[in-house]
Amino acid sequence: MYVITGGAGFIGSNIAWGLEQQGLGPITVIDRLGDGDKWRNLAKREIAEMERPRNTLAFLDRHADEIKAVIHMGAISATTETDVDLIVENNFRFSVGVWDWCTENRVPLIYASSAATYGDGANGFDDDASVAGLAKLRPLNPYGWSKHLFDRRVARIAADGGAQPPHWAGLKFFNVYGPNERHKGRMRSVVSQVYPRAVSGDAAVLFKSHHPNYADGGQLRDFIWVDDCVDIVLWLLANPSVSGIFNCGTGKARSFADLASAVFKALGREPQIDYVDTPEDIRDKYQYFTEAGMDRLRAAGYAAPMTELEDGVAKYVRGFLDADDPYR
Repeated sequence: MYVITGGAGFIGSNIAWGLEQQGLGPITVIDRLGDGDKWRNLAKREIAEMERPRNTLAFLDRHADEIKAVIHMGAISATTETDVDLIVENNFRFSVGVWDWCTENRVPLIYASSAATYGDGANGFDDDASVAGLAKLRPLNPYGWSKHLFDRRVARIAADGGAQPPHWAGLKFFNVYGPNERHKGRMRSVVSQVYPRAVSGDAAVLFKSHHPNYADGGQLRDFIWVDDCVDIVLWLLANPSVSGIFNCGTGKARSFADLASAVFKALGREPQIDYVDTPEDIRDKYQYFTEAGMDRLRAAGYAAPMTELEDGVAKYVRGFLDADDPYR
């Protein structure tokens, strides 16, 4: 059995798809579905069991002898969440509990970290997972800090030779886009937000730059097609000799203007872009540049090429956003 926490969410549901494509299972999903359409992210999957997050450890205990790996994607992922106690409870303490269970029961663990741990990028985007390397990072929001808090705990355990799962990996996800993100609302990818405007003939709306070194729309991100993330997870599951904290990006920063233009081009339209002020509640925490250093994952043996931005956006737009059924 493969257990995916946050398995009905964006990346988690795509990992469930990837496991199914590889004939790996059974699959158990631990998540909250609520009263919206989040359930549609799993509607095409064969799911052996569903469980609520509050019952996670009890569920793992009941099925300890059956579990092949835990893929821990569950978290409060909104960078605008302001209840820090809630964030710490969900993103740190819950993760510690999952880590401890996997350690005690000798079960492999793959967990979600985030590029938000890098803060404004002043210290670069090298996934140096040493205690000293992580100590240099300064996340800009409680979400990024909570992920960083757990990375630092893991790094300390590894450095001190403490008890750990037999095989583990943390993935610092950069800007992921792809199907099954509708439930994320304001936090869904820019591709998903630009598409409805582009298809209706309206201009895309992007944030103006409030930084003298970047033109409007010239803010840079490492945008990664979700299938590449899934491929990395599957590769890690198949390579138990590889443990550590790794970036999950393309290694190539592209502008938001490039991203928006790719959406229009996928629809056969000329790009149209308007710019608005960045909201004040996120302006002082805004990242103007992210680019994943991928050398460590490559050195560990991961050799698959990353999907080019225009190719990934075209797959997303034509295969999902512009289809009758937008869910994977």
